[in-house]
Amino acid sequence: MTAASMTAFMRRAEAEAGTPVRDYAALHRWSVEAPEKFWPLVWSFCGVVGDGPGPARGEHWGEMPGTRWFPQARLNFAENLLRRRDTTPALLFRGEHGVERSLTWAELQDAVARFAAALRAAGVGAGDRVAAVLPNAPETVVAALAAASVGAIWSSCSPDFGASGVLDRFGQIAPKLLLVADGYAYGGKRFDVRERAEEVLAGLPSVERCVLVPYLEERPALPARMLAWDSLHERHVGASLEFERLPFDHPLYILFSSGTTGAPKCIVHGAGGTLLQHLKEQRLHVDLRAGDRFFYFTTCGWMMWNWLVSGLASDATLCLYDGSPMYPDALELFHWAARERIAVFGASAKFYDGVAKAGAEPARDADLSGIRSLLSTGSPLAPESFDFVYRKVAPHAQLASISGGTDIVSCFVLGCPLLPVWRGEIQARGLGMAVDVFDEGGSPVRGQKGELVCTAPFPSMPQGFWNDPDGSRYRAAYFERFPGIWCHGDFAEITPHDGIVIHGRSDAVLNPGGVRIGTAEIYRQVEQEELVLESLAIGQEWQGDVRVVLFVRLREGAALDDGLRSRIAQRIRANATPRHVPARIVQVADIPRTRSGKIVELAVRDVVHGRPVKNREALANPEALALFADLAELAS
Repeated sequence: MTAASMTAFMRRAEAEAGTPVRDYAALHRWSVEAPEKFWPLVWSFCGVVGDGPGPARGEHWGEMPGTRWFPQARLNFAENLLRRRDTTPALLFRGEHGVERSLTWAELQDAVARFAAALRAAGVGAGDRVAAVLPNAPETVVAALAAASVGAIWSSCSPDFGASGVLDRFGQIAPKLLLVADGYAYGGKRFDVRERAEEVLAGLPSVERCVLVPYLEERPALPARMLAWDSLHERHVGASLEFERLPFDHPLYILFSSGTTGAPKCIVHGAGGTLLQHLKEQRLHVDLRAGDRFFYFTTCGWMMWNWLVSGLASDATLCLYDGSPMYPDALELFHWAARERIAVFGASAKFYDGVAKAGAEPARDADLSGIRSLLSTGSPLAPESFDFVYRKVAPHAQLASISGGTDIVSCFVLGCPLLPVWRGEIQARGLGMAVDVFDEGGSPVRGQKGELVCTAPFPSMPQGFWNDPDGSRYRAAYFERFPGIWCHGDFAEITPHDGIVIHGRSDAVLNPGGVRIGTAEIYRQVEQEELVLESLAIGQEWQGDVRVVLFVRLREGAALDDGLRSRIAQRIRANATPRHVPARIVQVADIPRTRSGKIVELAVRDVVHGRPVKNREALANPEALALFADLAELAS
């Protein structure tokens, strides 16, 4: 694509490198071999606002962890997202319960200025934590940018979290100011959460101010100790927009691991690294352009919300949606995309699979000609989902499966507008990311499965974990397996096209007879069966070895009989290997998942083996775990 920003960037890179850079492979190679030139070029190409950049090299250069980037630079994250002030839309919002609103760039700037003034009046400044339990609404973006503008650290989760789940997270970071919503809507129902919010507030003694943000009601009754969002804004009408420029690595966000194997890890991300990485990914890999309408289905408890917000730095209009993506039916988001002429549309792999299983044909029922790029993440996108998207959703668009995580608030592997899309593969390793796949001995491999690693530092590496003063927990999480190498925990493969396939999480890899099997390899086969809506596989310890157990959730009214078991087993054997065939196939009514929609193999494995699940609050449907306890089918 000669019109893609990646092409223009490649020409700039060639001039910087002084050698030919004629294709993506050469560009990627230069970006990882010359990071001290590549990242300053991203800064200048994307027009980062700040003092600097100065040299990229800082203390402990090349060490992982430890490398410091752009030691002379100072910037403010919010300043880079609020460069426009005009009457075109910056935010478009739709709630499942029928509410629609918009904010122009000028209105967004004014709203941020007013809430930032309220933060300053409350004594909130650089390094203080601002925490939020809010839906994906305009007020959430306003509050996050206001916090960034004064140098505070933002952390959020969605209002469907239980009180103990919120306290497990925010209790570790001691926020000074808390924002809560009166409720949320999902699946045709409304949920008032003010009582739960009061419980959260009571459990956070560090909070000096608590702000109630209206969502279900225009003017909800105000619980004790809470301030009204509207009254705060009214107090600061006419406030000027000010930005505190801080060091490149000043903390911006605290994100949380899923927490299904213990207390959530509090992952601290810096402002400069987050900004540079998101600009690189969105401007170059996604080809996001000024004026584009940019949508990702996410909640405020998933890192994709933070990623989406950064689209403002590319002068894109953010399209925010809160509620169920399948309510009232599987076409809801596509109708909205058609109406708003969304150019970049993103959702989880499970969403696309769910739309296909519902029998919907979005391209037939909605005008999706405005979509230029379709993004997918959250779990591996099956080859059959590639087929579905190109046949039934947007045959003309680039389909970009992307993968990274909360750990880096960005991507290791993602799309590229200069490369072909190969069925079932992620297109490319990200620019500036020295991504590889290692075998168990720590040697690079091609065409075989291994551990996804990154062999060199990058700016969006975490600053560390909160309350981890010596960095021991941080090092243990990513650097113990291969010293000095980031080991991400994904079971992956680099293909002959130099694409990437993710076969599942490494800690969920099955190991029957000593053969490592990624769970995604099984799911890709099982979920082609028409009656199967969803599946989950674990390794059950059995007679001194491990056997594969497969759980399936079927369409309403369907039953798992010998014929269906046989069809599933035959499909797996024919398209994978005999080792992949489950020893037991069991029907369940539901499958537990995190609040961002990821199924939780490890939690189910613990239940099957009679071990406690340490943090059920991390799950959207923790009651589903009971379905896997003491199953007679697994006793023999």
